[in-house]
Amino acid sequence: MNAHQLPTGSAYFIAPETAKAENHTLSVLVSNEPGVLARVIGLFSGRGYNIESLTVSETEHEAHLSRITIVTRGTPSVLEQIKAQLERIVPVHRVVDLTVRAQVLGQERPIEREVALIKVVGSGEHRAETLRLADAFQAKVVDATVEHFILEITGKSSKIDQFVAILKPLGLIEICRTGIAAMNRGPQGM
Repeated sequence: MNAHQLPTGSAYFIAPETAKAENHTLSVLVSNEPGVLARVIGLFSGRGYNIESLTVSETEHEAHLSRITIVTRGTPSVLEQIKAQLERIVPVHRVVDLTVRAQVLGQERPIEREVALIKVVGSGEHRAETLRLADAFQAKVVDATVEHFILEITGKSSKIDQFVAILKPLGLIEICRTGIAAMNRGPQGM
């Protein structure tokens, strides 16, 4: 190994160069208790794995369970390693690779949605164009003054990316995105 091939602290150097990195959506059911999210995130940062998107919320109040949805990128072997390491964390009850499950069920991807709040400032023609585009993208106006709009849009990340790109020249000044919530199609639960 020469100086140009030295591995960094990233786990992505573990996989052979022939393996193609892919985005996968993982759903992790955990106990809703202090420090669990920090332990899950610590696993990623400690091993050099990147998180593309992260959402977490309590989903079963009586059972005190939360669902963490993580979009990460890696080769198949790295993704298996992530899943195995997540399963070893004590308050983790279940880890499901929704991307793999979708493929097993004969589907391209799991259902993935994101919510974004987008603030646009403008007047006159830009204001009218912003409203027209909001209607075309099925975005809702959730706040408005004579100087600005705050729009709410729900959909695939690619739809939100496209909407944001179109709004940039019209006075877009702020974006807040939730991250991806995901679930597989069909009657089975996680």
